[in-house]
Amino acid sequence: MSRRRRTSRPAATGVAIVLLLATGCAPSRAGTLGPAPTAPAPTSAAPTSVGPSATAAPSPGGTHAPAPPSTGVAGTTRPATLTLELWYVRDGRLTPTRRTRPATVATSRLALTELAAGPTPAEAAAGLVTLLPDGAEVSRIADGVATLRLPDAPDPATARAREAQVVYTLTQFPTVRRVAFGRDAPAGRADYADLLPAIVVTGPVIGDRVTSPVTVLGTADVFEATVSVRLLDAAGRQLATAFTTATCGTGCRGAYRVAVGYRLARQQPGTIEVYEVSAADGSRTNLVAVPVTLAATR
Repeated sequence: MSRRRRTSRPAATGVAIVLLLATGCAPSRAGTLGPAPTAPAPTSAAPTSVGPSATAAPSPGGTHAPAPPSTGVAGTTRPATLTLELWYVRDGRLTPTRRTRPATVATSRLALTELAAGPTPAEAAAGLVTLLPDGAEVSRIADGVATLRLPDAPDPATARAREAQVVYTLTQFPTVRRVAFGRDAPAGRADYADLLPAIVVTGPVIGDRVTSPVTVLGTADVFEATVSVRLLDAAGRQLATAFTTATCGTGCRGAYRVAVGYRLARQQPGTIEVYEVSAADGSRTNLVAVPVTLAATR
């Protein structure tokens, strides 16, 4: 009996020590059973992003390009350039083109200056003219109406077309819906809609460099709303054709858009023709020709 007592005491003592050690090292029931985190989790006080990151994105060469200038508003930047839509006159009808210029807050002033400056040589060769003389300026813009100081028209017969140029050019801006010329009521685009040709091509514009497939878009008021397009190379050979339907036609104006693919071994001048096919004899009518540069295809 005494021998059993001597051997049981050390065993009991060892069990007690193991239990004490296990109790001290065991995790609390309220804690996680997984591994400890390697970094502290973010707290609610950490700043959050409200827009695109201001960090410059890597350029194709692997270096970082400088971030664009900020406007001071979180998540926005000020563009370096501004693309304007200018409306000139061709054969007595309105025709749009574009200019890209350094950005400015005086957009209406810039648009009128560019409109008065007239077409580029390529646009002039295609028949575009401006009827707006120098000196036109916007005196105020309020409640969507731009009030204009306009010099007397050199030719009274062209006064209405000149006003239409101004109205269509200024109403591209969201702050302008109508233009007041100091008489009668302010006028909007609908007041000069009769000066639009049957087919208007808003893109591409004269002088653009295009790649395949080229997207041709604009508005049209043609029979059964059917608009046809063809591409010609420098020699006048037909490269491709396509057709689409505008959103409205035969007495109403609708929007159209069509992509035309082509194959070309080398870059060269070309022409985009947009037209209506005559229901009477199948000829091309209401044709609009847009001289462009056709990029080579691979």
